[in-house]
Amino acid sequence: MSPSSPLPPFNADSSLVLTQPPQPNWKVGQGVLDQDWKKQGEEIRKTWDMNSTSPQDAYKLLTSSIVPRPIAFVSSLSNDGVPNLSPFSYFSMISHNPPLISVSFRLTPARPKDSRENILANKEFTVSIISEPLVEAANASSVEAPADVDEWILSGLTMVPSTHVKPAYVKESAVSMECELYSFHDISPPDSSEITTTLVLGLVKKIHIRNSVLDESGNGVDPSKLRPVARLGNRSYARLLDVFDLPRISWETVVSEYEDLKANPLHD
Repeated sequence: MSPSSPLPPFNADSSLVLTQPPQPNWKVGQGVLDQDWKKQGEEIRKTWDMNSTSPQDAYKLLTSSIVPRPIAFVSSLSNDGVPNLSPFSYFSMISHNPPLISVSFRLTPARPKDSRENILANKEFTVSIISEPLVEAANASSVEAPADVDEWILSGLTMVPSTHVKPAYVKESAVSMECELYSFHDISPPDSSEITTTLVLGLVKKIHIRNSVLDESGNGVDPSKLRPVARLGNRSYARLLDVFDLPRISWETVVSEYEDLKANPLHD
């Protein structure tokens, strides 16, 4: 953002705070206790028929609704050995056994994403997690540049040679994964043969984590130290500041209440 922006400056001193859940006195069967939120639920809803919604409008609706989204910083190599680095927010964990992640790539009429082409051709890539200090560098690497452009140069970030795959991972990232192509699925709109998206599943072979972001167990990551960034709609991003602790409910502790609720449902 330019120095003349009307927005307030980024507050680097803010840190993650762990709190109670929003409704700590909630009991099974109570639904939503926030009366303002419940009242808003009585409002008329605007509905979009996605069969008649343009792809541009669908993009705005979905990317602003499905939030926050983690961001994959994907590194790959072309057949000619040209490195590619680009962020993608159509990204998620699929499974821990086997360890699988997913990244999907939109295809435009102009040309497919370089990352997609590289991964399908060479069947390997790396994914690094984007933390607050990397945001501007990651944004620079997202430029729609010609295929022979090295986005690492634009980002100013540092390559670390991988130990299992050929593409490098990002030194400045606190968490990086070396992945092999597990499978991919080309996706077309109904009643069309045009491929608009490719879903890639990556098998994580190695994961590299800075000691400084590990939690007390040494076998997990502390989010307050990782400082991950997530994607929202439009040009907006989110950071982790407030986190609440919410224990899982065990069936044994609620079975009697469940039977009571079945016999005597709660009513407003």
